[in-house]
Amino acid sequence: MDIFERIAKDSGGPLGQYRDKAFGYYMFPKLEGELGPHMRFQGEEVLCWSLNNYLGLANHPEIRKVDGEAAARWGLAYPMGSRMLTGHTSLHERLERELADFEKKEDAFLFNFGYQGIVSTIDALVSRHDVIVYDNECHACLLDGIRLHIGSKYKYRHNNIKHCEQILARACKEAEANGGGVLLITEGVYGMTGALGILDQIVALKKQYKFRILIDDAHGFGVMGPHGRGTSEHFGVMDDIDLYIGAYAKSMAIIGGFVAGPRAIINYLRYNLRSQIYAKALPMPIVEGCLKRLEIIRGEEGDRLRKQLWLITRSLQEGLRKRGFDIGVAEACVTPVFLKGNMAQATNILIDLRKNYHIFCSVITYPVVPEGILMYRIIPTAAHSVEDVEYTLNAFAEVREKLEKGVYDSDTILNMSIGQ
Repeated sequence: MDIFERIAKDSGGPLGQYRDKAFGYYMFPKLEGELGPHMRFQGEEVLCWSLNNYLGLANHPEIRKVDGEAAARWGLAYPMGSRMLTGHTSLHERLERELADFEKKEDAFLFNFGYQGIVSTIDALVSRHDVIVYDNECHACLLDGIRLHIGSKYKYRHNNIKHCEQILARACKEAEANGGGVLLITEGVYGMTGALGILDQIVALKKQYKFRILIDDAHGFGVMGPHGRGTSEHFGVMDDIDLYIGAYAKSMAIIGGFVAGPRAIINYLRYNLRSQIYAKALPMPIVEGCLKRLEIIRGEEGDRLRKQLWLITRSLQEGLRKRGFDIGVAEACVTPVFLKGNMAQATNILIDLRKNYHIFCSVITYPVVPEGILMYRIIPTAAHSVEDVEYTLNAFAEVREKLEKGVYDSDTILNMSIGQ
């Protein structure tokens, strides 16, 4: 069969099967206006809980000033070419030095995009004789990197240290027999549930087993720990994490990422990361913008913003728990709200939240979560207020009451009206 004919007959996959009804509302929605807690959706103002703008830096006045001046000074093209050929600059080097120093590592290397950089890092690190051990709830970027590995790979049940040790023991035995090593991959913060990776417990296994640890701390960098150095700082295990990967897209609110670790290993990656060797270097305005963002994260302003972020996070999570909501094991900022219902109910709740309560958040349903469970994902930021939290808590309490009364029961999508 012709490739295009096959695709035309396909349902669209797990997500694409909903494209006709979902486009523009549930998927690919257009949020407009200044980035922040209050934006516009379909012409109406909404209280937005869907941006990973943890520290509110997207519209921080100092950041906007530096971004604008750098764009005017350099344009968006400079430097042209990949870092290896013609795209290398002193500012790229400076950002790497400052990131390494911040993470208390010997060296660091920049990624153009966090996703691609992570895939390439895993691909470059392991040989066919090496074994990968990973948490079964790792992010798609980690899974895609792991899929490239032609050697053995074993997953352990999410944050289950007993199962992790069992798998690790097996992996170490196999690696030793084949003359390879073991790479254990986990996340610092799991971005769907707000759960923390059990880094302290995994690190403790180094006393018994020989392996290296790589963590993806996209949701922890800049946020977790006393100084924002990440989840490894939060657990006090920075020295025991062999490779630390941070992303700019969350706390820094810009494109890119980095990997930090021993100088010899970072230098090896510098010459072997295909996603960087064959891609244009980060444009200079982004590099300058990242330097300014890191300066803020490391300083008093960063401390203030983290304090505000955690005030909002704790107010939200404690408020939900006091009202009897199930938010799982959320410890980081990402806050899931679990309800029981079906796909139609999930859709009707989302319509009600957006149209009538003017609250914009994302909904996650089966197969990402078990059938019969609905998950509404709320992302607090330093730019939100306690009043925003209180309004949202009251709205969710009303939504739950409506759900229990059957207001959202329908096989078809309801046309929710104000005051229903």
